[in-house]
Amino acid sequence: MSNKVVLITGASSGIGAEVAKVFASNDYNVVINYNNSSDAALKLKEEIENKYHVTAICIKCDVSNELEVKSMVEKAINTFGHIDVLINNAGIAIDTTFEDKTVENFRRILDTNLIGTFIVSKYVGKYMLENKSGAIINVASTNGIDTIYPESLDYDASKAGVISLTKNLALQYAPYIRVNAVAPGWVNTDMNKELDKTFIDKENEKILLNRFARPEEIAKVIYFLATPDASYINSEVIRIDGGFKC
Repeated sequence: MSNKVVLITGASSGIGAEVAKVFASNDYNVVINYNNSSDAALKLKEEIENKYHVTAICIKCDVSNELEVKSMVEKAINTFGHIDVLINNAGIAIDTTFEDKTVENFRRILDTNLIGTFIVSKYVGKYMLENKSGAIINVASTNGIDTIYPESLDYDASKAGVISLTKNLALQYAPYIRVNAVAPGWVNTDMNKELDKTFIDKENEKILLNRFARPEEIAKVIYFLATPDASYINSEVIRIDGGFKC
């Protein structure tokens, strides 16, 4: 029996890279999607193949480009024959003051974070429906629920859209494909590494656990949602924020 296959968007670093490692450690073959970080993606491929003895492939693809997504999914299917789990993790943020927000950047964030999630789900979902089986986990954010930051209003809006999209996809793909989302709070990733220490200290005071999450802590919840142990969880958003008090 062949290994199961997971496709992870934005997998070259941060949460995505940790997700790849967790699935590989559980005998999944891995499709590592990246857009810019080819060196990091290839390094991750080498690491998980050597450590976990599974097969990994790296595919460059801008998830907001439908033709590139179609090609990526076809390459994955041609390589492995099936995709069992999709993790829509690719996301960007461009934090600025409200006055400096531009329509161009707002659209870029929506294109990657929200429309990209739709496009990849559409093309992977097609193959999952043929097999009448599959799981999709979208990476949203507490920013899409109630942790509101005006400098991130475009990011916040995109993640609120991902949550809505999750529930619509669950309805569309029922009963064969389970679609859920995770909503992390603050996580120690490259996206947040430039934050001011004073700001981090103030945010930590709002978190009952007094710290940002480690990427692997998010990855383990994502993996759980893909397993048979979560077989009756569908159309849900799992908040992972350490007990954040707004």
